[in-house]
Amino acid sequence: MYYYRKRKDDTAVIEQLEILAEKHPTKGCNDYYHRIRNKGYTWNHKRIKRVYNNMQLNIRRKHKRRLPERIKQPLQQVAAANQSWSMDFMQDSLLSGRKFRIFNVIDDFNREDLIHEIDTSLSSKRITRVLEQLISQRGKPVQIRSDNGPEFISNAIEEFCNTHNIHHHFIEPGKPTQNAYIERFNGTFRRDVLDAYLFESISEVKMIAESWMEDYNENHPHKSLQYYSPRQYALAVNSGKLCPRTKATQEFTTINSNGDDDDDFNLILNANTNESQSNFNLS
Repeated sequence: MYYYRKRKDDTAVIEQLEILAEKHPTKGCNDYYHRIRNKGYTWNHKRIKRVYNNMQLNIRRKHKRRLPERIKQPLQQVAAANQSWSMDFMQDSLLSGRKFRIFNVIDDFNREDLIHEIDTSLSSKRITRVLEQLISQRGKPVQIRSDNGPEFISNAIEEFCNTHNIHHHFIEPGKPTQNAYIERFNGTFRRDVLDAYLFESISEVKMIAESWMEDYNENHPHKSLQYYSPRQYALAVNSGKLCPRTKATQEFTTINSNGDDDDDFNLILNANTNESQSNFNLS
């Protein structure tokens, strides 16, 4: 015996599911069902589930978060501490092969290493706690510069910056030289610590990083700081012995393979230009 099976018109159900899937891509069938029922439709959950599966909405796709436009800005050589911080992540692995991450923050004024947060996993909420700790120790910055990593574009970091009235400046995607201060610092840290040692545990990484940070801040000479170490430069500026360098470069700082910036090259170039002009005038 043959039974005629009436085909249902699911056009309206499809239309509602398409609207919900577009507006709420991370939700599922159960959520869509209750939203549809709340709109006054009487379709039961079996019908909605059938159409939902036929539309293959149960095969979820990961949607890439769209970034707002990032504005290109030259690096500013700030005149005082806490005017601008830079932050970034690094990654390495233990002898066992287990990977770990390092969250670095520096003060752009004197390139001082402010903190290394090291662990196998660092969430955005963990990062906000680290920044809270820094602010309680040395005050809040006017601006923080970072790339567009998932931790930095998270709601937790956005809420943190809004709460503390801190401007969060994002560099353009794929332009690490726009965050050259922290990129150069990362290169120094990798050569002196990550590439120089084999680590058996996270605690060992932390111990060596803390020892290195103290030596770096107290003794590491920077060409861009007139060969002062970060803390020596800050003391010299605060005491009036040294005038802070506050030029705003039109070009972005470049990073050489040896980790040095191009300040010496610019000084030599200017000196040669002046010498050439003097010789021309004498002749």
